[in-house]
Amino acid sequence: MIREATHEDLAAILEIYNHAIIHTTAVYSYHPQTLEERKAWFRSKQQFNWPVFVEDIEGVVAGFATYGPFRDWPAYQYTVEHSIYVHPEYRGRKIGKRLLHSVLQDAKGRGMKTMVAGIDATNDASIRLHSQLGFQHNGTIRKAGFKFDRWLDLAFMQYIYEDDEGSLL
Repeated sequence: MIREATHEDLAAILEIYNHAIIHTTAVYSYHPQTLEERKAWFRSKQQFNWPVFVEDIEGVVAGFATYGPFRDWPAYQYTVEHSIYVHPEYRGRKIGKRLLHSVLQDAKGRGMKTMVAGIDATNDASIRLHSQLGFQHNGTIRKAGFKFDRWLDLAFMQYIYEDDEGSLL
């Protein structure tokens, strides 16, 4: 079940996020975060009224998703960028799809017009998921990051909320 995250979820969210940092190129960071850093992140999300959703499977946080400003400049006020992470033991169960749908719906309800996803260009599963839900590939920044002794390319995908009958949402 998808629900809003609480303070009690932060240890599980931290575990999922740190796994992504340590073992994948989903996060272009080198060092795991502390629980205090995750608490500060959550307080910031709450302060600015940005949602954090979790997939709760019988009391276990199997994944989380959030979104927030794409850029801090005021003209970007209708564009957001999201993040989704799924616990490795729960991948392949459509959790990412449900979480992505949740952030898309929530952002639409807040009047957003564009959602952006920055995805490591080798993450075929994430690119495929975003394509299935209506995101379009809008470009790749080559050598955007360096991790695991190699250069990383960053693919940008975009979902545009339509105001007509043709919208996916």
